[in-house]
Amino acid sequence: MAGKLDKRVFIIEALSSAPESLLRFALLFCAILCITRAGTAGVSGPPESEDQIVGRYLSATREQQTALRGGSMEVDFDASVPKLKRNGKLHALKSISNVGKVTYHMLGFNGDNSVKKEVIARYMTAEVQSETGPDISITPQNYKFRFKGIRVYDGHPVYVLALSPRKKEVGLFKGELWLDQATCMPVREAGRFVKSPSVFLSKMEFTRSYDLQNGVSIPQNMHSRTNTRLFGPVELSIAFTHFSKDAESGAASIASTLGDQ
Repeated sequence: MAGKLDKRVFIIEALSSAPESLLRFALLFCAILCITRAGTAGVSGPPESEDQIVGRYLSATREQQTALRGGSMEVDFDASVPKLKRNGKLHALKSISNVGKVTYHMLGFNGDNSVKKEVIARYMTAEVQSETGPDISITPQNYKFRFKGIRVYDGHPVYVLALSPRKKEVGLFKGELWLDQATCMPVREAGRFVKSPSVFLSKMEFTRSYDLQNGVSIPQNMHSRTNTRLFGPVELSIAFTHFSKDAESGAASIASTLGDQ
């Protein structure tokens, strides 16, 4: 199903009354949101119907999933809890099997071990286990689509669609979806989640951006910011680089990095 590899939110455990448990939950929730910035320009009318745009987008996401399978990419995580002065950075290789199974190989870490364990490692585990979670993909079953206009992004025209969830459910968001006009591949997703999993968390916002490579959207950046009532903002940034369909190249990258440590 379209979007299954791009799940945003996974609720793994409930809060206990202890502050440390609350912090772990807040870090986990932040770890599975996504954010970056994007530039825009003027707005104009649609050259095709809204239904045609959405239909092309759904076809494009299926093509995107197929293109990503059997590939690998380097991933850099940067997570922080500014109020507590805790942060951590982790470098890893992400591999996607021919059947869509995700595997992470950690190549290096620097920072607070609690951030590594409670934010980054949990994000990776959640993504690996996402196939068994609820379907929160961007589809007409979950969202209402409304055409807002055409803008310029990275020098190319993109369709801007407003997204409104059909129900108030954890993992669904209200925001925007930007699509490359030529291919209807996603280039940017951004918004605010409509339901918090806890009264201790608020204003959960994210942005995710993609880079078009050979007509296919490849993950580029993700960033999230979640406000917690006790610990202030919790932030996670993720950068994806060096996507390749060459398994031997990915293995060589692991060996080279480990050899330098």
